Amino acid sequence: MSKLPFGRIVLGAVVVLILLFLMVLVLIVVPLSFSDTRFMTFPPPAYSLRWYHSFFDNPAWIDAARTTLTASISAALIATPLGVAAAYAIQNGTHWIMRYLRTLLMLPLMVPIIIVAVGVFFVYSQAGYVNTLGGLILADTMLGLPYVLISVGADLRTFDRTQEMVARSLGMNRFRSFMAVTLPQIKASVISGAVFVFIQALDETVVALFVSGGSNQTLTRRMFVTLRDEIDPTIAAISTMLTALTLCLVMIVVVSRRSGAARA
Repeated sequence: MSKLPFGRIVLGAVVVLILLFLMVLVLIVVPLSFSDTRFMTFPPPAYSLRWYHSFFDNPAWIDAARTTLTASISAALIATPLGVAAAYAIQNGTHWIMRYLRTLLMLPLMVPIIIVAVGVFFVYSQAGYVNTLGGLILADTMLGLPYVLISVGADLRTFDRTQEMVARSLGMNRFRSFMAVTLPQIKASVISGAVFVFIQALDETVVALFVSGGSNQTLTRRMFVTLRDEIDPTIAAISTMLTALTLCLVMIVVVSRRSGAARA
């Protein structure tokens, strides 16, 4: 039986330690969300659903959650078709501008988020979009677009374009051949991109601190402001729910990827 290379063993150990570190943080927050005390103490002396009731009984928290879900879903619905179209154009286009389009669309991931937030705030302040739901959706769409571009672009690079060309030779136009031949085969990457856009918008804090507020305050912004003013265990309950939702969405991505690979 061959021995594993030493480098691979070290890499595996480092990965395990990082995962354990991340899991410890989750394992601390989750019990705190079920604490019965007013202050965050670990381990909790008693358990209850007190802070979950505090979240659902507070109209301010519910309004913030509604704003966050509206912005996240809207951003995913807008960024996904735009990202798919951009990835397809970049992969199949021959114009010289396509060489720079990908870099331009990837800038939200390449530029530090605080610089993006300041730039968005400056533009929004001139256009009157600060503290508006439309402005928040537009910002989340911009930040989520690179995830769709990366996910769909990876599948398009390995996709056999001959299939689409055959469909077009049989009388289909480019759009119809894409919808009938290409899209069903890259469906898993499209779903993955949409899910990551939703997760990014759900967890976005820095840009939300600059452009959201008032009746259009996001959940993460309200959590940040509340945590700055006082230690409220309701934040632990919200963090647990967001973590659970994110985990479920990641599982959807994994399942869609595996089913797509199985069909392939």
